[in-house]
Amino acid sequence: MLTAVIIMGGIGLIVGVGLAVASKIFYVYVDPKIVAVDEALPGANCGGCGYPGCSANAEAIVAGKSSPNSCVAAGPDVAEIIAGIIGASIEAKEPDIARPGCTYNVEEAETKFIYDGIRDCRAATLLSGGMKVCSIGCIGLGSCVRACQFGALSMGENGLPVVNEERCTGCGACERACPKHIITLSSVTRRIIREYTTDDCTTPCQRTCPAGIDICEYIRQIYLGDYHRAVQVIKERLPFPTVIGRICPRPCEFDCRRGLADEPVAINFLKRFVADYEKERGERVQPYKAPETGHRVAVIGGGVEGLSAAFFTARLGHSPTLFEATDKLGGLLRKAIAFERLPREILDWDIEGVMEMGVEARTGTALGKDVTIASLLSEGYECVYLAAGGWDSRLSRGATAADEQPVPGTYLLMDLVKSAESSDEEAIDCSGGVLIAGGGRLAARAVDICRERGAEQITLLLREAEADSPLEAAQVEKLRAAGVTVTFGHGVFGLSGEGDRLQQVEIVNLSSREKQMLPVNRLFLASGRLPELIFTRPRRDEDQPQEEGPLTWITVEPYKKPAYSMEIGLLAEGDELSDYSAAVRAIGGGRRAAASIHQTIKGIDLDLPQNVLTPDRYIQNIDHVEGINPAPRQIMPLCTEADCEELELGFTEEMARTESARCLQCGLICYKQQPPVQIQEKAPQQEPQTAAATA
Repeated sequence: MLTAVIIMGGIGLIVGVGLAVASKIFYVYVDPKIVAVDEALPGANCGGCGYPGCSANAEAIVAGKSSPNSCVAAGPDVAEIIAGIIGASIEAKEPDIARPGCTYNVEEAETKFIYDGIRDCRAATLLSGGMKVCSIGCIGLGSCVRACQFGALSMGENGLPVVNEERCTGCGACERACPKHIITLSSVTRRIIREYTTDDCTTPCQRTCPAGIDICEYIRQIYLGDYHRAVQVIKERLPFPTVIGRICPRPCEFDCRRGLADEPVAINFLKRFVADYEKERGERVQPYKAPETGHRVAVIGGGVEGLSAAFFTARLGHSPTLFEATDKLGGLLRKAIAFERLPREILDWDIEGVMEMGVEARTGTALGKDVTIASLLSEGYECVYLAAGGWDSRLSRGATAADEQPVPGTYLLMDLVKSAESSDEEAIDCSGGVLIAGGGRLAARAVDICRERGAEQITLLLREAEADSPLEAAQVEKLRAAGVTVTFGHGVFGLSGEGDRLQQVEIVNLSSREKQMLPVNRLFLASGRLPELIFTRPRRDEDQPQEEGPLTWITVEPYKKPAYSMEIGLLAEGDELSDYSAAVRAIGGGRRAAASIHQTIKGIDLDLPQNVLTPDRYIQNIDHVEGINPAPRQIMPLCTEADCEELELGFTEEMARTESARCLQCGLICYKQQPPVQIQEKAPQQEPQTAAATA
């Protein structure tokens, strides 16, 4: 008996030791945070988060790949619990809503592929392209509908997906199921910061519009009689519809596909009609905005670009404050356009709409005189955006270079030369290191002035290669012999400073794109305006102590227009070197600035997608249309009296409805061959939407 007990005990000991050793060898560590997050999740395993089950989502949340509120089946209380587990905080999240991007269905297409029994969009695409002639158009087999686990999608009578916004959770399952990126997630932020790509079903007028307005959609809403919705569509990309409806150069109409049949649609006059309709009713129509983020932004300059940047920044959920040197907002729109073309009450109406979006304005406050970049950043503004306009804006308010110093140590080259040639101009101090960017032959004169005023080190930076430079070889040799560093093929990339002093300028090799820092106290730019720059504080690690002493700042350049996305540095091709040639182009610049401000605050990369849409990029198009019934364009009625308040009187409702029926409702290469001949009954007018935190 004793022997048996000893044997059994020995066996147990051996097994125990073996299990202990095995546990050490095969031990799998499970992060307690993952376990806690997994237990907090509802366990629905619906896949709406984009991961195959709640356990996978829990791992992604702890790893920082998914947000605490990523579970579409859970409420905000669960998100708060998860945030507490991982030590994060929760911000208000704007909803993502699925949005179909094709308006022309397969059934209406003249030519289409035969699917041979295939009922899945991805399979049809892999087999034969599986779509109508348009290489982007919706295949129409409903894979997105089957992928939706919340019953938010259905196939409409026209063969296109229809979204039930109340049921849509923004999980993205439909977006992942669509092989052609026709249905995508949409939100206020996404719509503001995105640029059109070759994957989008864009129209010729939309691609040409500097603001990127969805022109076909607002004209369709005019045709349906829903003027409220038409204004809302316009204001998605254009905060000044009443103004632009009067002064736009209308580049969209040059590319209007209706012009291939008879005459272009009166796109801009239709915009003015619905904008005037809003004003006459006195009930403001606003586009949607994202939830408040608490981030404060300062925008310098109350012209159309600054106002637009502030408008879109407010729609992104931030809190912008506009600083204007004069006593009234509007910039050159108020100073340089005749009253008969733009009555000031019209300008004021649109500006009031910008303010109502959540923009604060401080007039009579000049940057460099009343406030500085460093003082604004010290007050808690996370970004300061410079949209001060050009020298003509400065002249219109009676200021000089000596009166205002917006950017520390930075001047226009013309101010330096002018100060040397006129006794009335205050001399600009050039002591320390000086960098002259651009200027051609005038740069040689600027070098002499800087040397006379105590410059210790002078660098002349030219974007051109030496062979293409306007300077002759003898001039370059003379400058170098005098101790001037002449650098070709380089541009200015950014500035940095401390307090109210410029300390360094970052330059970039335009060929290799390599960057380097130069110690510089004075920067002279060969342009008619200071560059549009975002000033912010350098990012610090969480464990890095708060800086002491004068505040340090750096600059971020807003991303460039898509047509010039490959350019780099300030004063590049495509940059505004004097002022915008049209207000609608300045509005587009303001939106890009707001998107860049948002990306800077959130730490998002500013690079545009590889397939961003540019004028020189190949895209499907057509060069003729068929089956169009000729219809004359409506002519804008003019005032014939001597004391007209406005030269153009605007369309009547009948004229607007008739003109809207001429729109072909284009897609990428499709269009409605037989436009409707009868105007539909006017839709019931909705109550104006407020700036809601939904999309």
